[in-house]
Amino acid sequence: MPFSRRTRVSELAVPGAEATNALSRAVAAARHRASSGGRPLLDLTASNPTSAGLPYEVEAIARALAAPRALVYEPEPLGIPSARAAVAGVYAERGVALDPSRVAVTSSTSEAYAVLFKTFCDPGDEVLVPVPSYPLLAWLAAFEGVTLKTYPLEYAGHWHVDVGALARAVGPRTRLVVVVSPNNPTGSFLGKDELDAMLELDLPIVSDEVFATYPLTASGRAPAHRVDTVLRADNGLVFALSGLSKLAGLPQMKLGWIACGGDPARAEEALERLETVLDAYLSVGAPVQHALPELLRAGETTSDAIRARTRANLDVVREVARRAPSMSVLDVEGGWYATLRVPETQSDEAWALALVEDDGVYVHPGYFFDMTRGAHLVVSLLTPEPELREGMDRIAARLATDT
Repeated sequence: MPFSRRTRVSELAVPGAEATNALSRAVAAARHRASSGGRPLLDLTASNPTSAGLPYEVEAIARALAAPRALVYEPEPLGIPSARAAVAGVYAERGVALDPSRVAVTSSTSEAYAVLFKTFCDPGDEVLVPVPSYPLLAWLAAFEGVTLKTYPLEYAGHWHVDVGALARAVGPRTRLVVVVSPNNPTGSFLGKDELDAMLELDLPIVSDEVFATYPLTASGRAPAHRVDTVLRADNGLVFALSGLSKLAGLPQMKLGWIACGGDPARAEEALERLETVLDAYLSVGAPVQHALPELLRAGETTSDAIRARTRANLDVVREVARRAPSMSVLDVEGGWYATLRVPETQSDEAWALALVEDDGVYVHPGYFFDMTRGAHLVVSLLTPEPELREGMDRIAARLATDT
């Protein structure tokens, strides 16, 4: 059949993209054994807040979606005014003045990437993305006919952008610089000096900030030398992406956004182009747009619970690591994940396989995020607390046995 090469897994350079890689087969087998009465598999990769045992304001959410105004269809390419104003209010609470006219509502952060790729890139153009990072970007770029070039995040007690390597990666067809802040999985915020260096490249900056409201620092804020949002920049052209999925723990509502900042004239021109693209799809449902102010308010209960859980779980991860000399926890500043450095006596994939098959613990190997130096395992801090502690204890025991 004449299918597009963009949908052929073998054509995509995506870590772990093989349809049936060894780890996915091992996980499927472990879950089958558990369903037949065997030992349950402890899933330390859990990232779906709706199945993580978190509290939700169910009645408030239901009321917001059932309001009569949800039946009114107002086809606004950039989103209905009340929704755009609600997004601006999110940033106002963080001390960032954002005019609602600088907001474009999308069905998700993934769609936001696709819209921006369409807006700035012709087929074959290049976008700079960080490594390590979440592999979804490779899929989204492939679907848009865009080429990804990487720039490294380096670790030396904390994560930082190699700004020299970033500058050298810029070519004649480079159209965008993508940052993820906090990064998934490193949990590092973008540095203020790093943002300044990026702005000097005179390329639009797309900042995925879905985890920005989940700092893991003692102060409960991004570190002083870090950027909590690129929207504080008053020059260049910057875009901040976020949405209900992480901010309110409501991925099923399918509402995200692009907030545009920097030089006002450049922002205005960009919004005109974004409107052209979004007008062709009108993808965001009217009910969720009308409900957005109430959903954001109701989501505070869930987001507060996520903050409490991720911080408590990070304490557990660090405590267990202190008792396991062959394991250490890399510095993390925000988000839902922690990265464990484990001995290089075998690959991180081999460690992950052994943990699934022998210990009933599922973690992500570092290679899944393009971690190429050393052996690393990534655990989700969103995991319910008892499972996280038990899983970490089993990891420590495995390391003690095999090292």
